[in-house]
Amino acid sequence: MSASTHYDVLIVGAGVTGTALLYQLAKFTDLSRLCLVEKYDSVASVNSHAHSNSQTIHCGDIETNYTLEKAAAVKRTAYMVVNYATKLAGEERDRIIHRMPKMVLGVGEAECRYIRARYETFKGLFPRMQLLEREDIAGIEPNVALVNGAWRDEEIVASGAPDDYCAVDFQALAQSFSDACVQMDRTTGKQITQLFSTKVDAIRKEDGGYVLQTNRGLLQARAVVVCAGGHSLLMAQEMGLGLEYSCLPVAGSFYFAPEALNGKVYRVQNPNLPFAAVHGDHDVKERGKTRFGPTALMLPMLERYDRSSIREFFKVLRFDRQVASVIWDQIKVPDIRRYILRNILYEVPKLNRHLFAKEIRKIVPSIRVEDISYAEGFGGIRPQLIDKTARKLRMGEAKFTDGAGIIFNMTPSPGGTSCLGSGEKDMRALATYLGARIDEPAFERELLMGQEDTRMHVANDEPAALAVAAS
Repeated sequence: MSASTHYDVLIVGAGVTGTALLYQLAKFTDLSRLCLVEKYDSVASVNSHAHSNSQTIHCGDIETNYTLEKAAAVKRTAYMVVNYATKLAGEERDRIIHRMPKMVLGVGEAECRYIRARYETFKGLFPRMQLLEREDIAGIEPNVALVNGAWRDEEIVASGAPDDYCAVDFQALAQSFSDACVQMDRTTGKQITQLFSTKVDAIRKEDGGYVLQTNRGLLQARAVVVCAGGHSLLMAQEMGLGLEYSCLPVAGSFYFAPEALNGKVYRVQNPNLPFAAVHGDHDVKERGKTRFGPTALMLPMLERYDRSSIREFFKVLRFDRQVASVIWDQIKVPDIRRYILRNILYEVPKLNRHLFAKEIRKIVPSIRVEDISYAEGFGGIRPQLIDKTARKLRMGEAKFTDGAGIIFNMTPSPGGTSCLGSGEKDMRALATYLGARIDEPAFERELLMGQEDTRMHVANDEPAALAVAAS
């Protein structure tokens, strides 16, 4: 094996999580031989693509499924993205992150009461958060508060910010990380290799390191990190890790309407449902359009538009009595049964627009069926984990590792927002394992200071975020 194929760390997957980790290792550690491999011919071709997600920087203020503790952890990682992007030249910054209004909307007496109580609990964590009465909402999002110039019938209240960095093009962010690594490869003594159109077929442990079998030959590394969505679990299980988990991929679709919102309007989530309520987003790529969604439909594939991933889905499903029990427990809940049926119908041509228009009217009451269209080619897949031991759905990100130089990442929620936070955890774990040094002052200046100072916040290391296989 050629020495040129031997690296300190090899990263599999060039989505925003993989490229963020490559950037952090190159920028803040003294590791000198790094490599990233990607099976597609460019970065962010799957779930990090701008068409595949809601383009939201999730910091916990408008996501009602987040506890105060989770919001505090997510806020830190979200502001790392903001701090990174706002230090870039204006043109590049403006391709990546966007300022606009954001709010979580309560409709009806019960939801409004909830929003007011939640605001009192969360306002200390988010000093810019405001309680928005209907007049305030009308000033920010007139189509939410008004119908033909008159107040909508229902009581409404919201909490949020009239102007904040809250939207992101994760594809552009991944490209920025990748481009920065190309520049460091050229201008420093480090070798930072990025190999595209390179598919990893197998990973094996050998001689204290790892050998990866690819369509371009063998690659060798002292440590490996896999950031490949649902494929991460498949690769982990092929190495005997994460066997206590099954994967149930959930596809999200979107609908377009003419420009109906100036920013992001989220809604109160039903606590009986494991997925976020439909929300509206001013699309940062499709100019003049508002995107509504996502829906949630279970599909037997690990990638939304790759039929070859169907076979891989059945490998990670690992269907048995435990998986059947978890699925049955979900179906027994009436709200979930209705939710599943509704989301199936959202995919039925013609009928889908009529049904989804009713959902959108909770945000924009004047929307008409003829105003909306199914967003063909938009939407991705969230690899939802089933914990077979605990017999329940596992929400949030997960890492699988044996502590001996290999890490497998799955980042369902908050998804791309957590890219630098996840990368920090992996960077620190790899530095410890490989005996590398981290430039802590540079890390603080670059990612914890700037637009938002998060140096007082501690990285979230809660056990629930990490699945460790027995060695």
